Amino acid sequence: MILSDRSIKELIAKGELKVEPFSEELVQSSSLDLRLGKEFGIYKDSGVIDVKEGPGKVDIVKVEDYIDIGPKEFLLATTVEYVKLPPYLTAFVEGRSSLGRLGLFIENAGWVDAGFEGQITLELYNASQNPIRLYVGMRICQLVFAKLDTHPEKVYSGKYLGQRGVVPSKIERDFKS
Repeated sequence: MILSDRSIKELIAKGELKVEPFSEELVQSSSLDLRLGKEFGIYKDSGVIDVKEGPGKVDIVKVEDYIDIGPKEFLLATTVEYVKLPPYLTAFVEGRSSLGRLGLFIENAGWVDAGFEGQITLELYNASQNPIRLYVGMRICQLVFAKLDTHPEKVYSGKYLGQRGVVPSKIERDFKS
């Protein structure tokens, strides 16, 4: 079941769903908008990215006002908001249609597991032929919340739990015992 605006606001008011900082104007009829943070990750050309070795060179930069994402360019970004989901709630990360119509793809693998907490790292890709200017604090994506049919046997406890700022891939940990 997808949560409505009423349910989202009620869970936040009860402290079961945490969103910090929270602004009621970000609540839509069936989603919660999240805003673009100040930190970005830029992958540097370092040859083949070997998933067993990690993401290669990623420069983390902070901006105060805006960042331009060039044509066919890929950036990591973070949200302003830090979220904490209860163990019975999951969320889908969706790009905003208005940005998609400009050619900006917004992802985070599309999913936030029950029990996750942290800022959301987003993958941004400009599929257009023109640079796109993005402003710190603008609405960048939305979370669509869904209740699980039962409490899970295990909630999220993975390698990105509690992340703050842009966090590059940690896929190399999948290969280490």
